[in-house]
Amino acid sequence: MTTTAGRATAPTEPGSAPPAARSRATGAAARLMPLIEELTGSPAPLRLRAWDGSTAGTPGAPTLVLRSRRALRRLLWQPDELGLTHAYVSGDLDIEGDLRATLSAVRRTVEERGLTRRRPTAAALARAALTAARLGAVGPRPPVVQEQARLRGTPHSRARDRAAISHHYDLSNDFYQLLLDPAMAYSCGYWTDAAPGYGLADAQRDKLDLICRKLELRPGTRLLDVGCGWGALVVHAAEHYGVHATGVTLSAEQAAFVRELVRERGLEDHVEIRHQHWRDVEAAGFDAVTTIEMGEHVGDDQYPDFTRLLRRALAPGGRLLLQQMSRTANAPGGGAFIESFIAPDMHMRPLSGTLALLEAAGLEIRDVQALREHYVTTIDAWHDTLEERWTRFTALVGEATARLWRLYLVGSSLAFEQGRMGVDQVLARRPAAPAPRPALPHPRAAR
Repeated sequence: MTTTAGRATAPTEPGSAPPAARSRATGAAARLMPLIEELTGSPAPLRLRAWDGSTAGTPGAPTLVLRSRRALRRLLWQPDELGLTHAYVSGDLDIEGDLRATLSAVRRTVEERGLTRRRPTAAALARAALTAARLGAVGPRPPVVQEQARLRGTPHSRARDRAAISHHYDLSNDFYQLLLDPAMAYSCGYWTDAAPGYGLADAQRDKLDLICRKLELRPGTRLLDVGCGWGALVVHAAEHYGVHATGVTLSAEQAAFVRELVRERGLEDHVEIRHQHWRDVEAAGFDAVTTIEMGEHVGDDQYPDFTRLLRRALAPGGRLLLQQMSRTANAPGGGAFIESFIAPDMHMRPLSGTLALLEAAGLEIRDVQALREHYVTTIDAWHDTLEERWTRFTALVGEATARLWRLYLVGSSLAFEQGRMGVDQVLARRPAAPAPRPALPHPRAAR
């Protein structure tokens, strides 16, 4: 496997000759590199090392390591992003060196050369199959890795939504406790200080305080958090602002965790946790409503109903704080990898689309704050934790799941850094009866 330092090795297969005994010019890598270049339409922006020890490609370029013939077979059966993901998660394919730097360099080279992703032609696949046969890599389709989501039913039905949320959030509370800050905040932090001692826990606390200030929370305020996660916001608001908070989650693991946390903190009179689908939430008269990176799971067709729920839950004059990820107008957002392995049925839209839907529901937009750069730093902190605790993560969830999360965190950080994805805090308000207009000095009187 790739170690926490990011180094990969290329062990030989049983029965194969040592690398020094073979001709590099006629090795597997030399035969495979022309196929890669044909599929990309340009010299490949990488170096290839095959299972037989042979190498090909530009010296000094990021190195793709095919650790076994099965890696080639996976890519032949599925020559796309998901095929690469299956090969990497299973350990059949590796990246030599720092994964983040490698993916960034490859993308930069592709953009500089003006390359576009395209489906392989039938002729190219036939040549690839012939090469694979000569290399002894032809065979039945390798099994799908267990980490891929397998959902059934109508998208965004209650049952399928429950399965989608469970796939990601019910991995185990122990896993997320190992990855996240002590408050268990699984959303973009708010980094307000560059001092060496300032870290993820501080940024998450400052994010929670930012939300509470924007909502003008005070003792006795009624707060509804739709998609409360592991309770970071409802617990923080109850302890530090004296609110009466109701949290809603569709994850059974999260609901059990927060309820126990509430008991431990003695907050039973201030915090209620509901384990239910957002469609089943019956709420009205709340002074404040929050939904922190939950709207991405609602679905495009269902989002108008979701925004109407948020408005209905608010008392006249009440405030909504929505924190949500977005995609650019010409980018797919999460893409096939996120949809298949991380957050199935996830949907993101440009920020402008979400604002229009909130306004259509009768909410007044009061403020929008972009936090895209903050998410890069947040995700990088999670990734650092994953690498530092790699042995503990693999012991807990297995190497394949740990490799999946490495790929997920690195890819997500790059998506935010490169502006393909964004995240924003939107402050909105349910209109109330017009208040008396304050008396303002006449412009001439101020002269």
